[in-house]
Amino acid sequence: MTAENFKNGRVLLIDKPLEWTSFQVVNKIRWEIKQKFNLKKIKVGHAGTLDPLATGLLILCTGKFTKKIDEFQAQEKEYTGTFTIGATTPSYDLETKVDKTYPVDQVNSDLIQKATQQFIGTIEQKPPIFSAIKKEGKRLYELARAGETVEIKSRKVTISEFEITNIELPNIEFRVVCSKGTYIRSLAYDFGLALGSGAHLSALRRTKIGNFNVKSAQNIDAFIVDLNKLE
Repeated sequence: MTAENFKNGRVLLIDKPLEWTSFQVVNKIRWEIKQKFNLKKIKVGHAGTLDPLATGLLILCTGKFTKKIDEFQAQEKEYTGTFTIGATTPSYDLETKVDKTYPVDQVNSDLIQKATQQFIGTIEQKPPIFSAIKKEGKRLYELARAGETVEIKSRKVTISEFEITNIELPNIEFRVVCSKGTYIRSLAYDFGLALGSGAHLSALRRTKIGNFNVKSAQNIDAFIVDLNKLE
């Protein structure tokens, strides 16, 4: 494996660690490749952002393969994670503190299973205010942190599979297969509304993008070790 291989294009599967941004992962991998081969520059990009509090599969493309990013981003994705009911947060996850609490006495297994049916198929979903979507040139999370009220339009997304894998209230574990543009944080919030108990996303892991599986991904340290073994 040479510098030319990376310039001509490689697909790298990275298991993103908790609290890293996707951008930080790209910067780290780019820097390591440049150091290894003494390059002034090399294109590296990712195919689909993961929030800092999410872990899992991040597809990185190098060199000429950065042209494939849109193709990878458009593919169906699978996530596993945990909804915590009884409370909501402004960011719909643990990035912000709880702003409202709700009773959970009415929530049982039957209600949870019935609620999942509302979200299977093509649905309307509003992205979270704490997201990287741009409005009038600014990221929504920038407006949110500045305390500005923003009207967010809903968008159509498709959830092809939504399975509850474990219930230990207030935590509900799930697996979701969905289209590009689906916000699992918004699904958590809307699921809480459907239960009448409020909810937020307390854990998230991306396990698949198209035919790529996180089982085939490396953590950052392992990638660096393998990179430095190259002649």
